[in-house]
Amino acid sequence: MYIDGVFSGGGVKAIALVGALEAVEKRGLRFKRAAGTSAGALIAALVMAGYKSEDLKGILTTTDLKQLLDQKKKLPFPMFKWLMLYWNLGLYSGKELERWVKQLLKAKGIETFADLPDGSLRIIASDISSGRLIVLPDDLKNYGLVPERFSVARAIRMSASLPYFFQPIPLYTIGGEKHYIVDGGMLSNFPLWVFEPEGAVAKRPVLGFQLSSNFGEMPARKIKNAVELYYALFSTMREAHDARYINDQKAAQIVFIPVQQDLTTEFGLNRDAKDSLMRIGKERTEKFLSKWTKTTYKKRIDL
Repeated sequence: MYIDGVFSGGGVKAIALVGALEAVEKRGLRFKRAAGTSAGALIAALVMAGYKSEDLKGILTTTDLKQLLDQKKKLPFPMFKWLMLYWNLGLYSGKELERWVKQLLKAKGIETFADLPDGSLRIIASDISSGRLIVLPDDLKNYGLVPERFSVARAIRMSASLPYFFQPIPLYTIGGEKHYIVDGGMLSNFPLWVFEPEGAVAKRPVLGFQLSSNFGEMPARKIKNAVELYYALFSTMREAHDARYINDQKAAQIVFIPVQQDLTTEFGLNRDAKDSLMRIGKERTEKFLSKWTKTTYKKRIDL
């Protein structure tokens, strides 16, 4: 059976989504369309490119994710790093991340959106210059670009531009104005709405994979310093929009995968930690799917 999938952002935590994919595949479900934000956009793109969970397990367990953090140069003093942040708007250029993603997609014959079925992939990013959420590739025409010719890897890089961590990507409007594009999670970390049907009934079931506990079960954040305050502010921006959209009816479409929230930028995770994340994703998805069928989905949607 075909379904549409929506994958939440979460940085390194998105490794758990690979376990979720394994459970989905075992149920004989296949993705017709996929969408995501940040690391969720990466998973969505790789799924639409033809990667299976077993492929992704091998890739993610053997890849040293720290190699994706490409500071322009080694700096002798910590203060210099913060000066670089001030001038470059991010600690890491993100070039290695984009190169790695481009390599993975090219291995499956995917370079631009034209290489994918029309409308099969949606990637969320944030234009902080205009204060707008953008959906890629659709909104690229607003910048004088041809959506079909745009690099999928570049779109993922945009969506994953965690503020201050990765440098933002500049896009220029037809009038020549520079706009900075950053992490889609700033405005919608879990874009379940992206496949909202225009009519009364969806063509196929939509399943969401959210890297957190149920919205009503999230523990209060402990804020003891400025760094924790920043993460709390950013998390609130990410989650508030989506939390208002997700009611009990829509929650019936979502696999909630509770993962440790402070793992977002832990690129140094060892293999055991990666395996643990994938195991949690698989177990939670298996539990969800054991009670889910297309019939129960339609009943919930038609409430």
